[in-house]
Amino acid sequence: MDVLFNTINVQDLLSSSESPSLPLSAPDLRLLISRLDAHSLRIKSTVQSYLLSHHDEFASLFSQCCDVVSKSEQLSDNVSALLNLISDRPIEADVGRIAREIVERRREAREKKEILEFVGVVLELDRNFRVVMEDMNSGRVVKSAEGLRELKEALGVMGNGDVEAAVEGEPEVYGILKRQWTECFEEIQKLLVRFMENAVQFDQGGNALHIKHRTSKNGIDGLELSTVLKAMDVAGFLDYGLAKIADLIIKFVITPVVSCTMTPFIEEIDQDMEDVPEAVLKMVPSEGNKVGGEIMYSNILQVIEFINKFLFFHNGSWMCCFGRLTWPGMSDMIISNFLSKVVPDDASKLAEFQEVRKLTIDFETALKELMFISPSDVKHEKLSKFADNVEVHFASRKKVQILSKARNMLLQSNFSLPQDFVMKTSGVNKEQLSEDISNHVVLLFSSEKCVVSEAAKGLMELVHQTLKDVCLLPPKVGLEFYHTVRNALVLYEAVIPVKLQRQLDSINQAAVLIHNDCLYLSQEILGLAFEYRPYFPSSVKELAVFIDLAPRFQLMAEEVLQRQIQLVLHNLKQAIDGADGFQNTHQIKQFESAKFCIDQVAFIIEKVHIIWGPLLLPSIYEKSITMILEAVFSRIAKEILILDDMAAEETLQLQRLIHLLFEHLSSLLEPLLAVDRDDRDGFILSIRKLRKLAELLDMPLKSITEAWESGELSDCNLTSTEVNDFIRAIFTDSPLRKECLFRIENSNIR
Repeated sequence: MDVLFNTINVQDLLSSSESPSLPLSAPDLRLLISRLDAHSLRIKSTVQSYLLSHHDEFASLFSQCCDVVSKSEQLSDNVSALLNLISDRPIEADVGRIAREIVERRREAREKKEILEFVGVVLELDRNFRVVMEDMNSGRVVKSAEGLRELKEALGVMGNGDVEAAVEGEPEVYGILKRQWTECFEEIQKLLVRFMENAVQFDQGGNALHIKHRTSKNGIDGLELSTVLKAMDVAGFLDYGLAKIADLIIKFVITPVVSCTMTPFIEEIDQDMEDVPEAVLKMVPSEGNKVGGEIMYSNILQVIEFINKFLFFHNGSWMCCFGRLTWPGMSDMIISNFLSKVVPDDASKLAEFQEVRKLTIDFETALKELMFISPSDVKHEKLSKFADNVEVHFASRKKVQILSKARNMLLQSNFSLPQDFVMKTSGVNKEQLSEDISNHVVLLFSSEKCVVSEAAKGLMELVHQTLKDVCLLPPKVGLEFYHTVRNALVLYEAVIPVKLQRQLDSINQAAVLIHNDCLYLSQEILGLAFEYRPYFPSSVKELAVFIDLAPRFQLMAEEVLQRQIQLVLHNLKQAIDGADGFQNTHQIKQFESAKFCIDQVAFIIEKVHIIWGPLLLPSIYEKSITMILEAVFSRIAKEILILDDMAAEETLQLQRLIHLLFEHLSSLLEPLLAVDRDDRDGFILSIRKLRKLAELLDMPLKSITEAWESGELSDCNLTSTEVNDFIRAIFTDSPLRKECLFRIENSNIR
């Protein structure tokens, strides 16, 4: 059989050994066909021989195949018969129905069992409710409270006395039971609170606190006070039950003791008696109303010890609950009525406060021993914390006092000088006058003197006094005082511009005083670091900065001054505008109008001189007034030079107006011109120009031309264009005028 599976190599069947890629010839093809036929016959013979030699094996194999086919047909017939049998009688439906009935019966049985168990639980709870109410009505209030607590846990009630509905998914009966529990809780709560109110009472007529250890109410006789407290504690509303008692004791006992108007006194009680029916704490009026720390703390402790012994029977838990209700109000009362009042007003007395601090700490320690306040909760140490921070409280109080004083000083200062001040300015040396004024100051970084407001001077005195205290105080207080000084200085910047807004919008002494104040404050602020910083505590020294405030006041001073200058210039502009360009002054009406404007200009400048002269620093005054005069002279000269046609009579009137202006301002100009300074070139040139213009108004044409050629007019700040326009406006057209204009235009003088 190997011949069947071997590969036939065609090349072996060919006779030639030529390349297999070459095409076959006809003889080769015939030879190939012949050899393939022979090979095929050999294969067939081999297969036949193999089949004949293995005949038995093949026969057995074919027999087995027939048996398998026969059995598969029989199995198919059996399956068909079974399917026919099942389809005729559906037994699986009966089995499924029976199984479902069994499951349903079991479920119903389980539900009935659960319902029976639930009904049993409800009946048990209802029985327990009846037991709780019976115990309460019989006076067994502790047992009743314990039963109520167990019912609360069983029902899953979250709050105390809050009506709750059934939670989603719970039976509705649970909501009914919870409401029943709430009603039962409220009834027990009301009963026990009435017992407490009956046991603890304050007799206002006799000023006495009565604590009865046995009380009767609602048919329950002789119920002990300790039993009532225990029942309230078990039921979980001890704080509610003690709330009214705590308010009563705070109002009628603690408050008078803290204010030292009453002194507590315990009535004689036989200590040998095991069963004390009633304890009485009398409140006796004090001899004096002065609050003293040692007496006050002692009296409060006496009250707390009385309450601990006769009301709570030395039970720390009950005492702690009472403390939570009363301590916040009591501590605030002690702080406001005593501790805050004994905080020193003077830094030198801070050491004396240490005795009060020791008394306060001992007082809180005693309260902790009585379990009135928690020994582990630092939040309850309010009094000792206040006493420990006395330096902060001292600084806080002083801060309020300093800022309040600074604010009142700024608001009450009227920024006005005496009425006879203006009268004194005439004929008196400015420095001599300043010596007579109480608010005269010398600037630190200048040799000049000026007048400031009472507010600025008082503010700096306050600042200096506060910074002296900083040098002596502890660092924490000193740092607070440092910030207070900065805030006080900034108050000036915040208050004064708002308070004097109307004065700043007009020309008056108040605006000038504000300017001087700002200069004075800026220089004083710059000097604070040099004067005090070396003596500050080290921690304050690292943080203390004043230099940043000085530029703010310097800028404010400049803004106020520039605002005043602009107001003056605006008023002068309006006055000069009234002259209508100084036209047609040869007419009487126009001349009178122009003369009035000159008088008004002189009046405004004189008013400014009277207000500014005695108050401003000399250098600032001279600089400001020369700026204003320069603007006035330049404007009048410009108005006259732009006139395009002037009659002879008109030139004389204009000259008269200019002379009138200089006559009015002569007393003002003389001291200004007496000092030769480089920064006044513009001012000097404006005066020269206007004076030269007055001379030109009645000068011949040739003289004007010669004056230009000599440089005299250019030295007075007159330009060739202005001179040419001036000549054309005064002189009529003529060969001489043309010649003079030509000479001026071609002159080398600029």
